[in-house]
Amino acid sequence: MRRYELLQSIVPVLTDEFIICNLGFPSQELYSIRDSDHNFYMLGSMGLSSSIGLGLSMEIDNTVISIDGDGSVLMNLGTLPSIALEDSKNFILFIVDNGSYGSTGDQATQTAKGTSLAAIAKASGIASSVEVPGEQAAETLAKCIKTPGPHVIVAKVEPGSPKLTPIPMTSLAIRDRFREAVKQAKAQA
Repeated sequence: MRRYELLQSIVPVLTDEFIICNLGFPSQELYSIRDSDHNFYMLGSMGLSSSIGLGLSMEIDNTVISIDGDGSVLMNLGTLPSIALEDSKNFILFIVDNGSYGSTGDQATQTAKGTSLAAIAKASGIASSVEVPGEQAAETLAKCIKTPGPHVIVAKVEPGSPKLTPIPMTSLAIRDRFREAVKQAKAQA
């Protein structure tokens, strides 16, 4: 299973959650599978999906899921203790671990050589941290959505990305559309 198939498998378990999606190919893939005004597609800010998602989860009641990559999380490991300390019950960090920097040519990351992001998350104080094969990720995500977090799910997949066209929205349009969806969710809370 590759990241695209993984994202296809988790979409059926999603309802009104807010999604912060890692830059590059993951955002393009999620956009092509299920575009939503609840999706924030990151453009050009590698390593910050988890930080943005954590901050948002502290401001709204809806579940917030950051879809991140192993390379991006490795660039911002400091977010893991922050997630533990903030203890945001509605936050899920969903790490797609393909052992590579997928958006820059599939160079190997440390996870391809044995580093466990789930173990690092657990050592950072996030009790609900698990590593699963990609085929089990949708079931695991569905359970985490229904239980208080924070949660870290590391879904192991193979490297590789399909060729997709870029998202046909500007970063400002993505921001404004998402901001309006967050505003409406806060008004309904």
